[in-house]
Amino acid sequence: MADPVILAVPKGRILEEVQPLLERAGIRPEAAFFDESSRALQFKTDRPDIELIRVRAFDVATFVAHGAAQLGIVGSDVLMEFDYSELYAPVDLGIGHCRISVAEPKDMAAGDDPREWSHVRVATKYPHITARHFEARGVQAECVKLNGAMEIAPVLGLAGRIVDLVSSGKTLKENGLVEVEVIAEISARLIVNRAAFKTRADTLGPLVAAFRAAAEALRDAA
Repeated sequence: MADPVILAVPKGRILEEVQPLLERAGIRPEAAFFDESSRALQFKTDRPDIELIRVRAFDVATFVAHGAAQLGIVGSDVLMEFDYSELYAPVDLGIGHCRISVAEPKDMAAGDDPREWSHVRVATKYPHITARHFEARGVQAECVKLNGAMEIAPVLGLAGRIVDLVSSGKTLKENGLVEVEVIAEISARLIVNRAAFKTRADTLGPLVAAFRAAAEALRDAA
């Protein structure tokens, strides 16, 4: 029997949205997969030919790009930040909706006009997206790379503004920040390792089709 297909799925808030998608695609993980208190990283499913790994969102793309996993579910923000030529993203899964935005302290925003910016210092885990965005606007951007706790950067004077994922905006509000620009709308995508898609087309092709049909069914049911 061939090695099982490994599907990489991100930890965190998207797990709840992933469950109905997997079920529609005919994949039912073991119960521990949805228990975020579990420290396990690899999980069985009801199909002997498919296993899951649960890793950080940015790491999903790395596992798939290097062939350690053949399929993955990842936000389009990760694909925008890391231009992996080894990845193919055939399906917008229609889940994980949020946006990448520029935010700044509420008091600053009251008298600020983004159209007048010429230089900004920004804290972000998306330095490439941020730099491209501001370069296209003719604004010089100095990016301070952080992996988390972005919202505290303006308070402590590390950077005047941040670029981060925003969903409800609650975290920004609780830290005295407001959105002033939306850079991109984000949703989750199915990604495939290009080399594996060629060598295991008979296995991966039907799985891609199943995820496409599942995403369409969930959109129609919404």
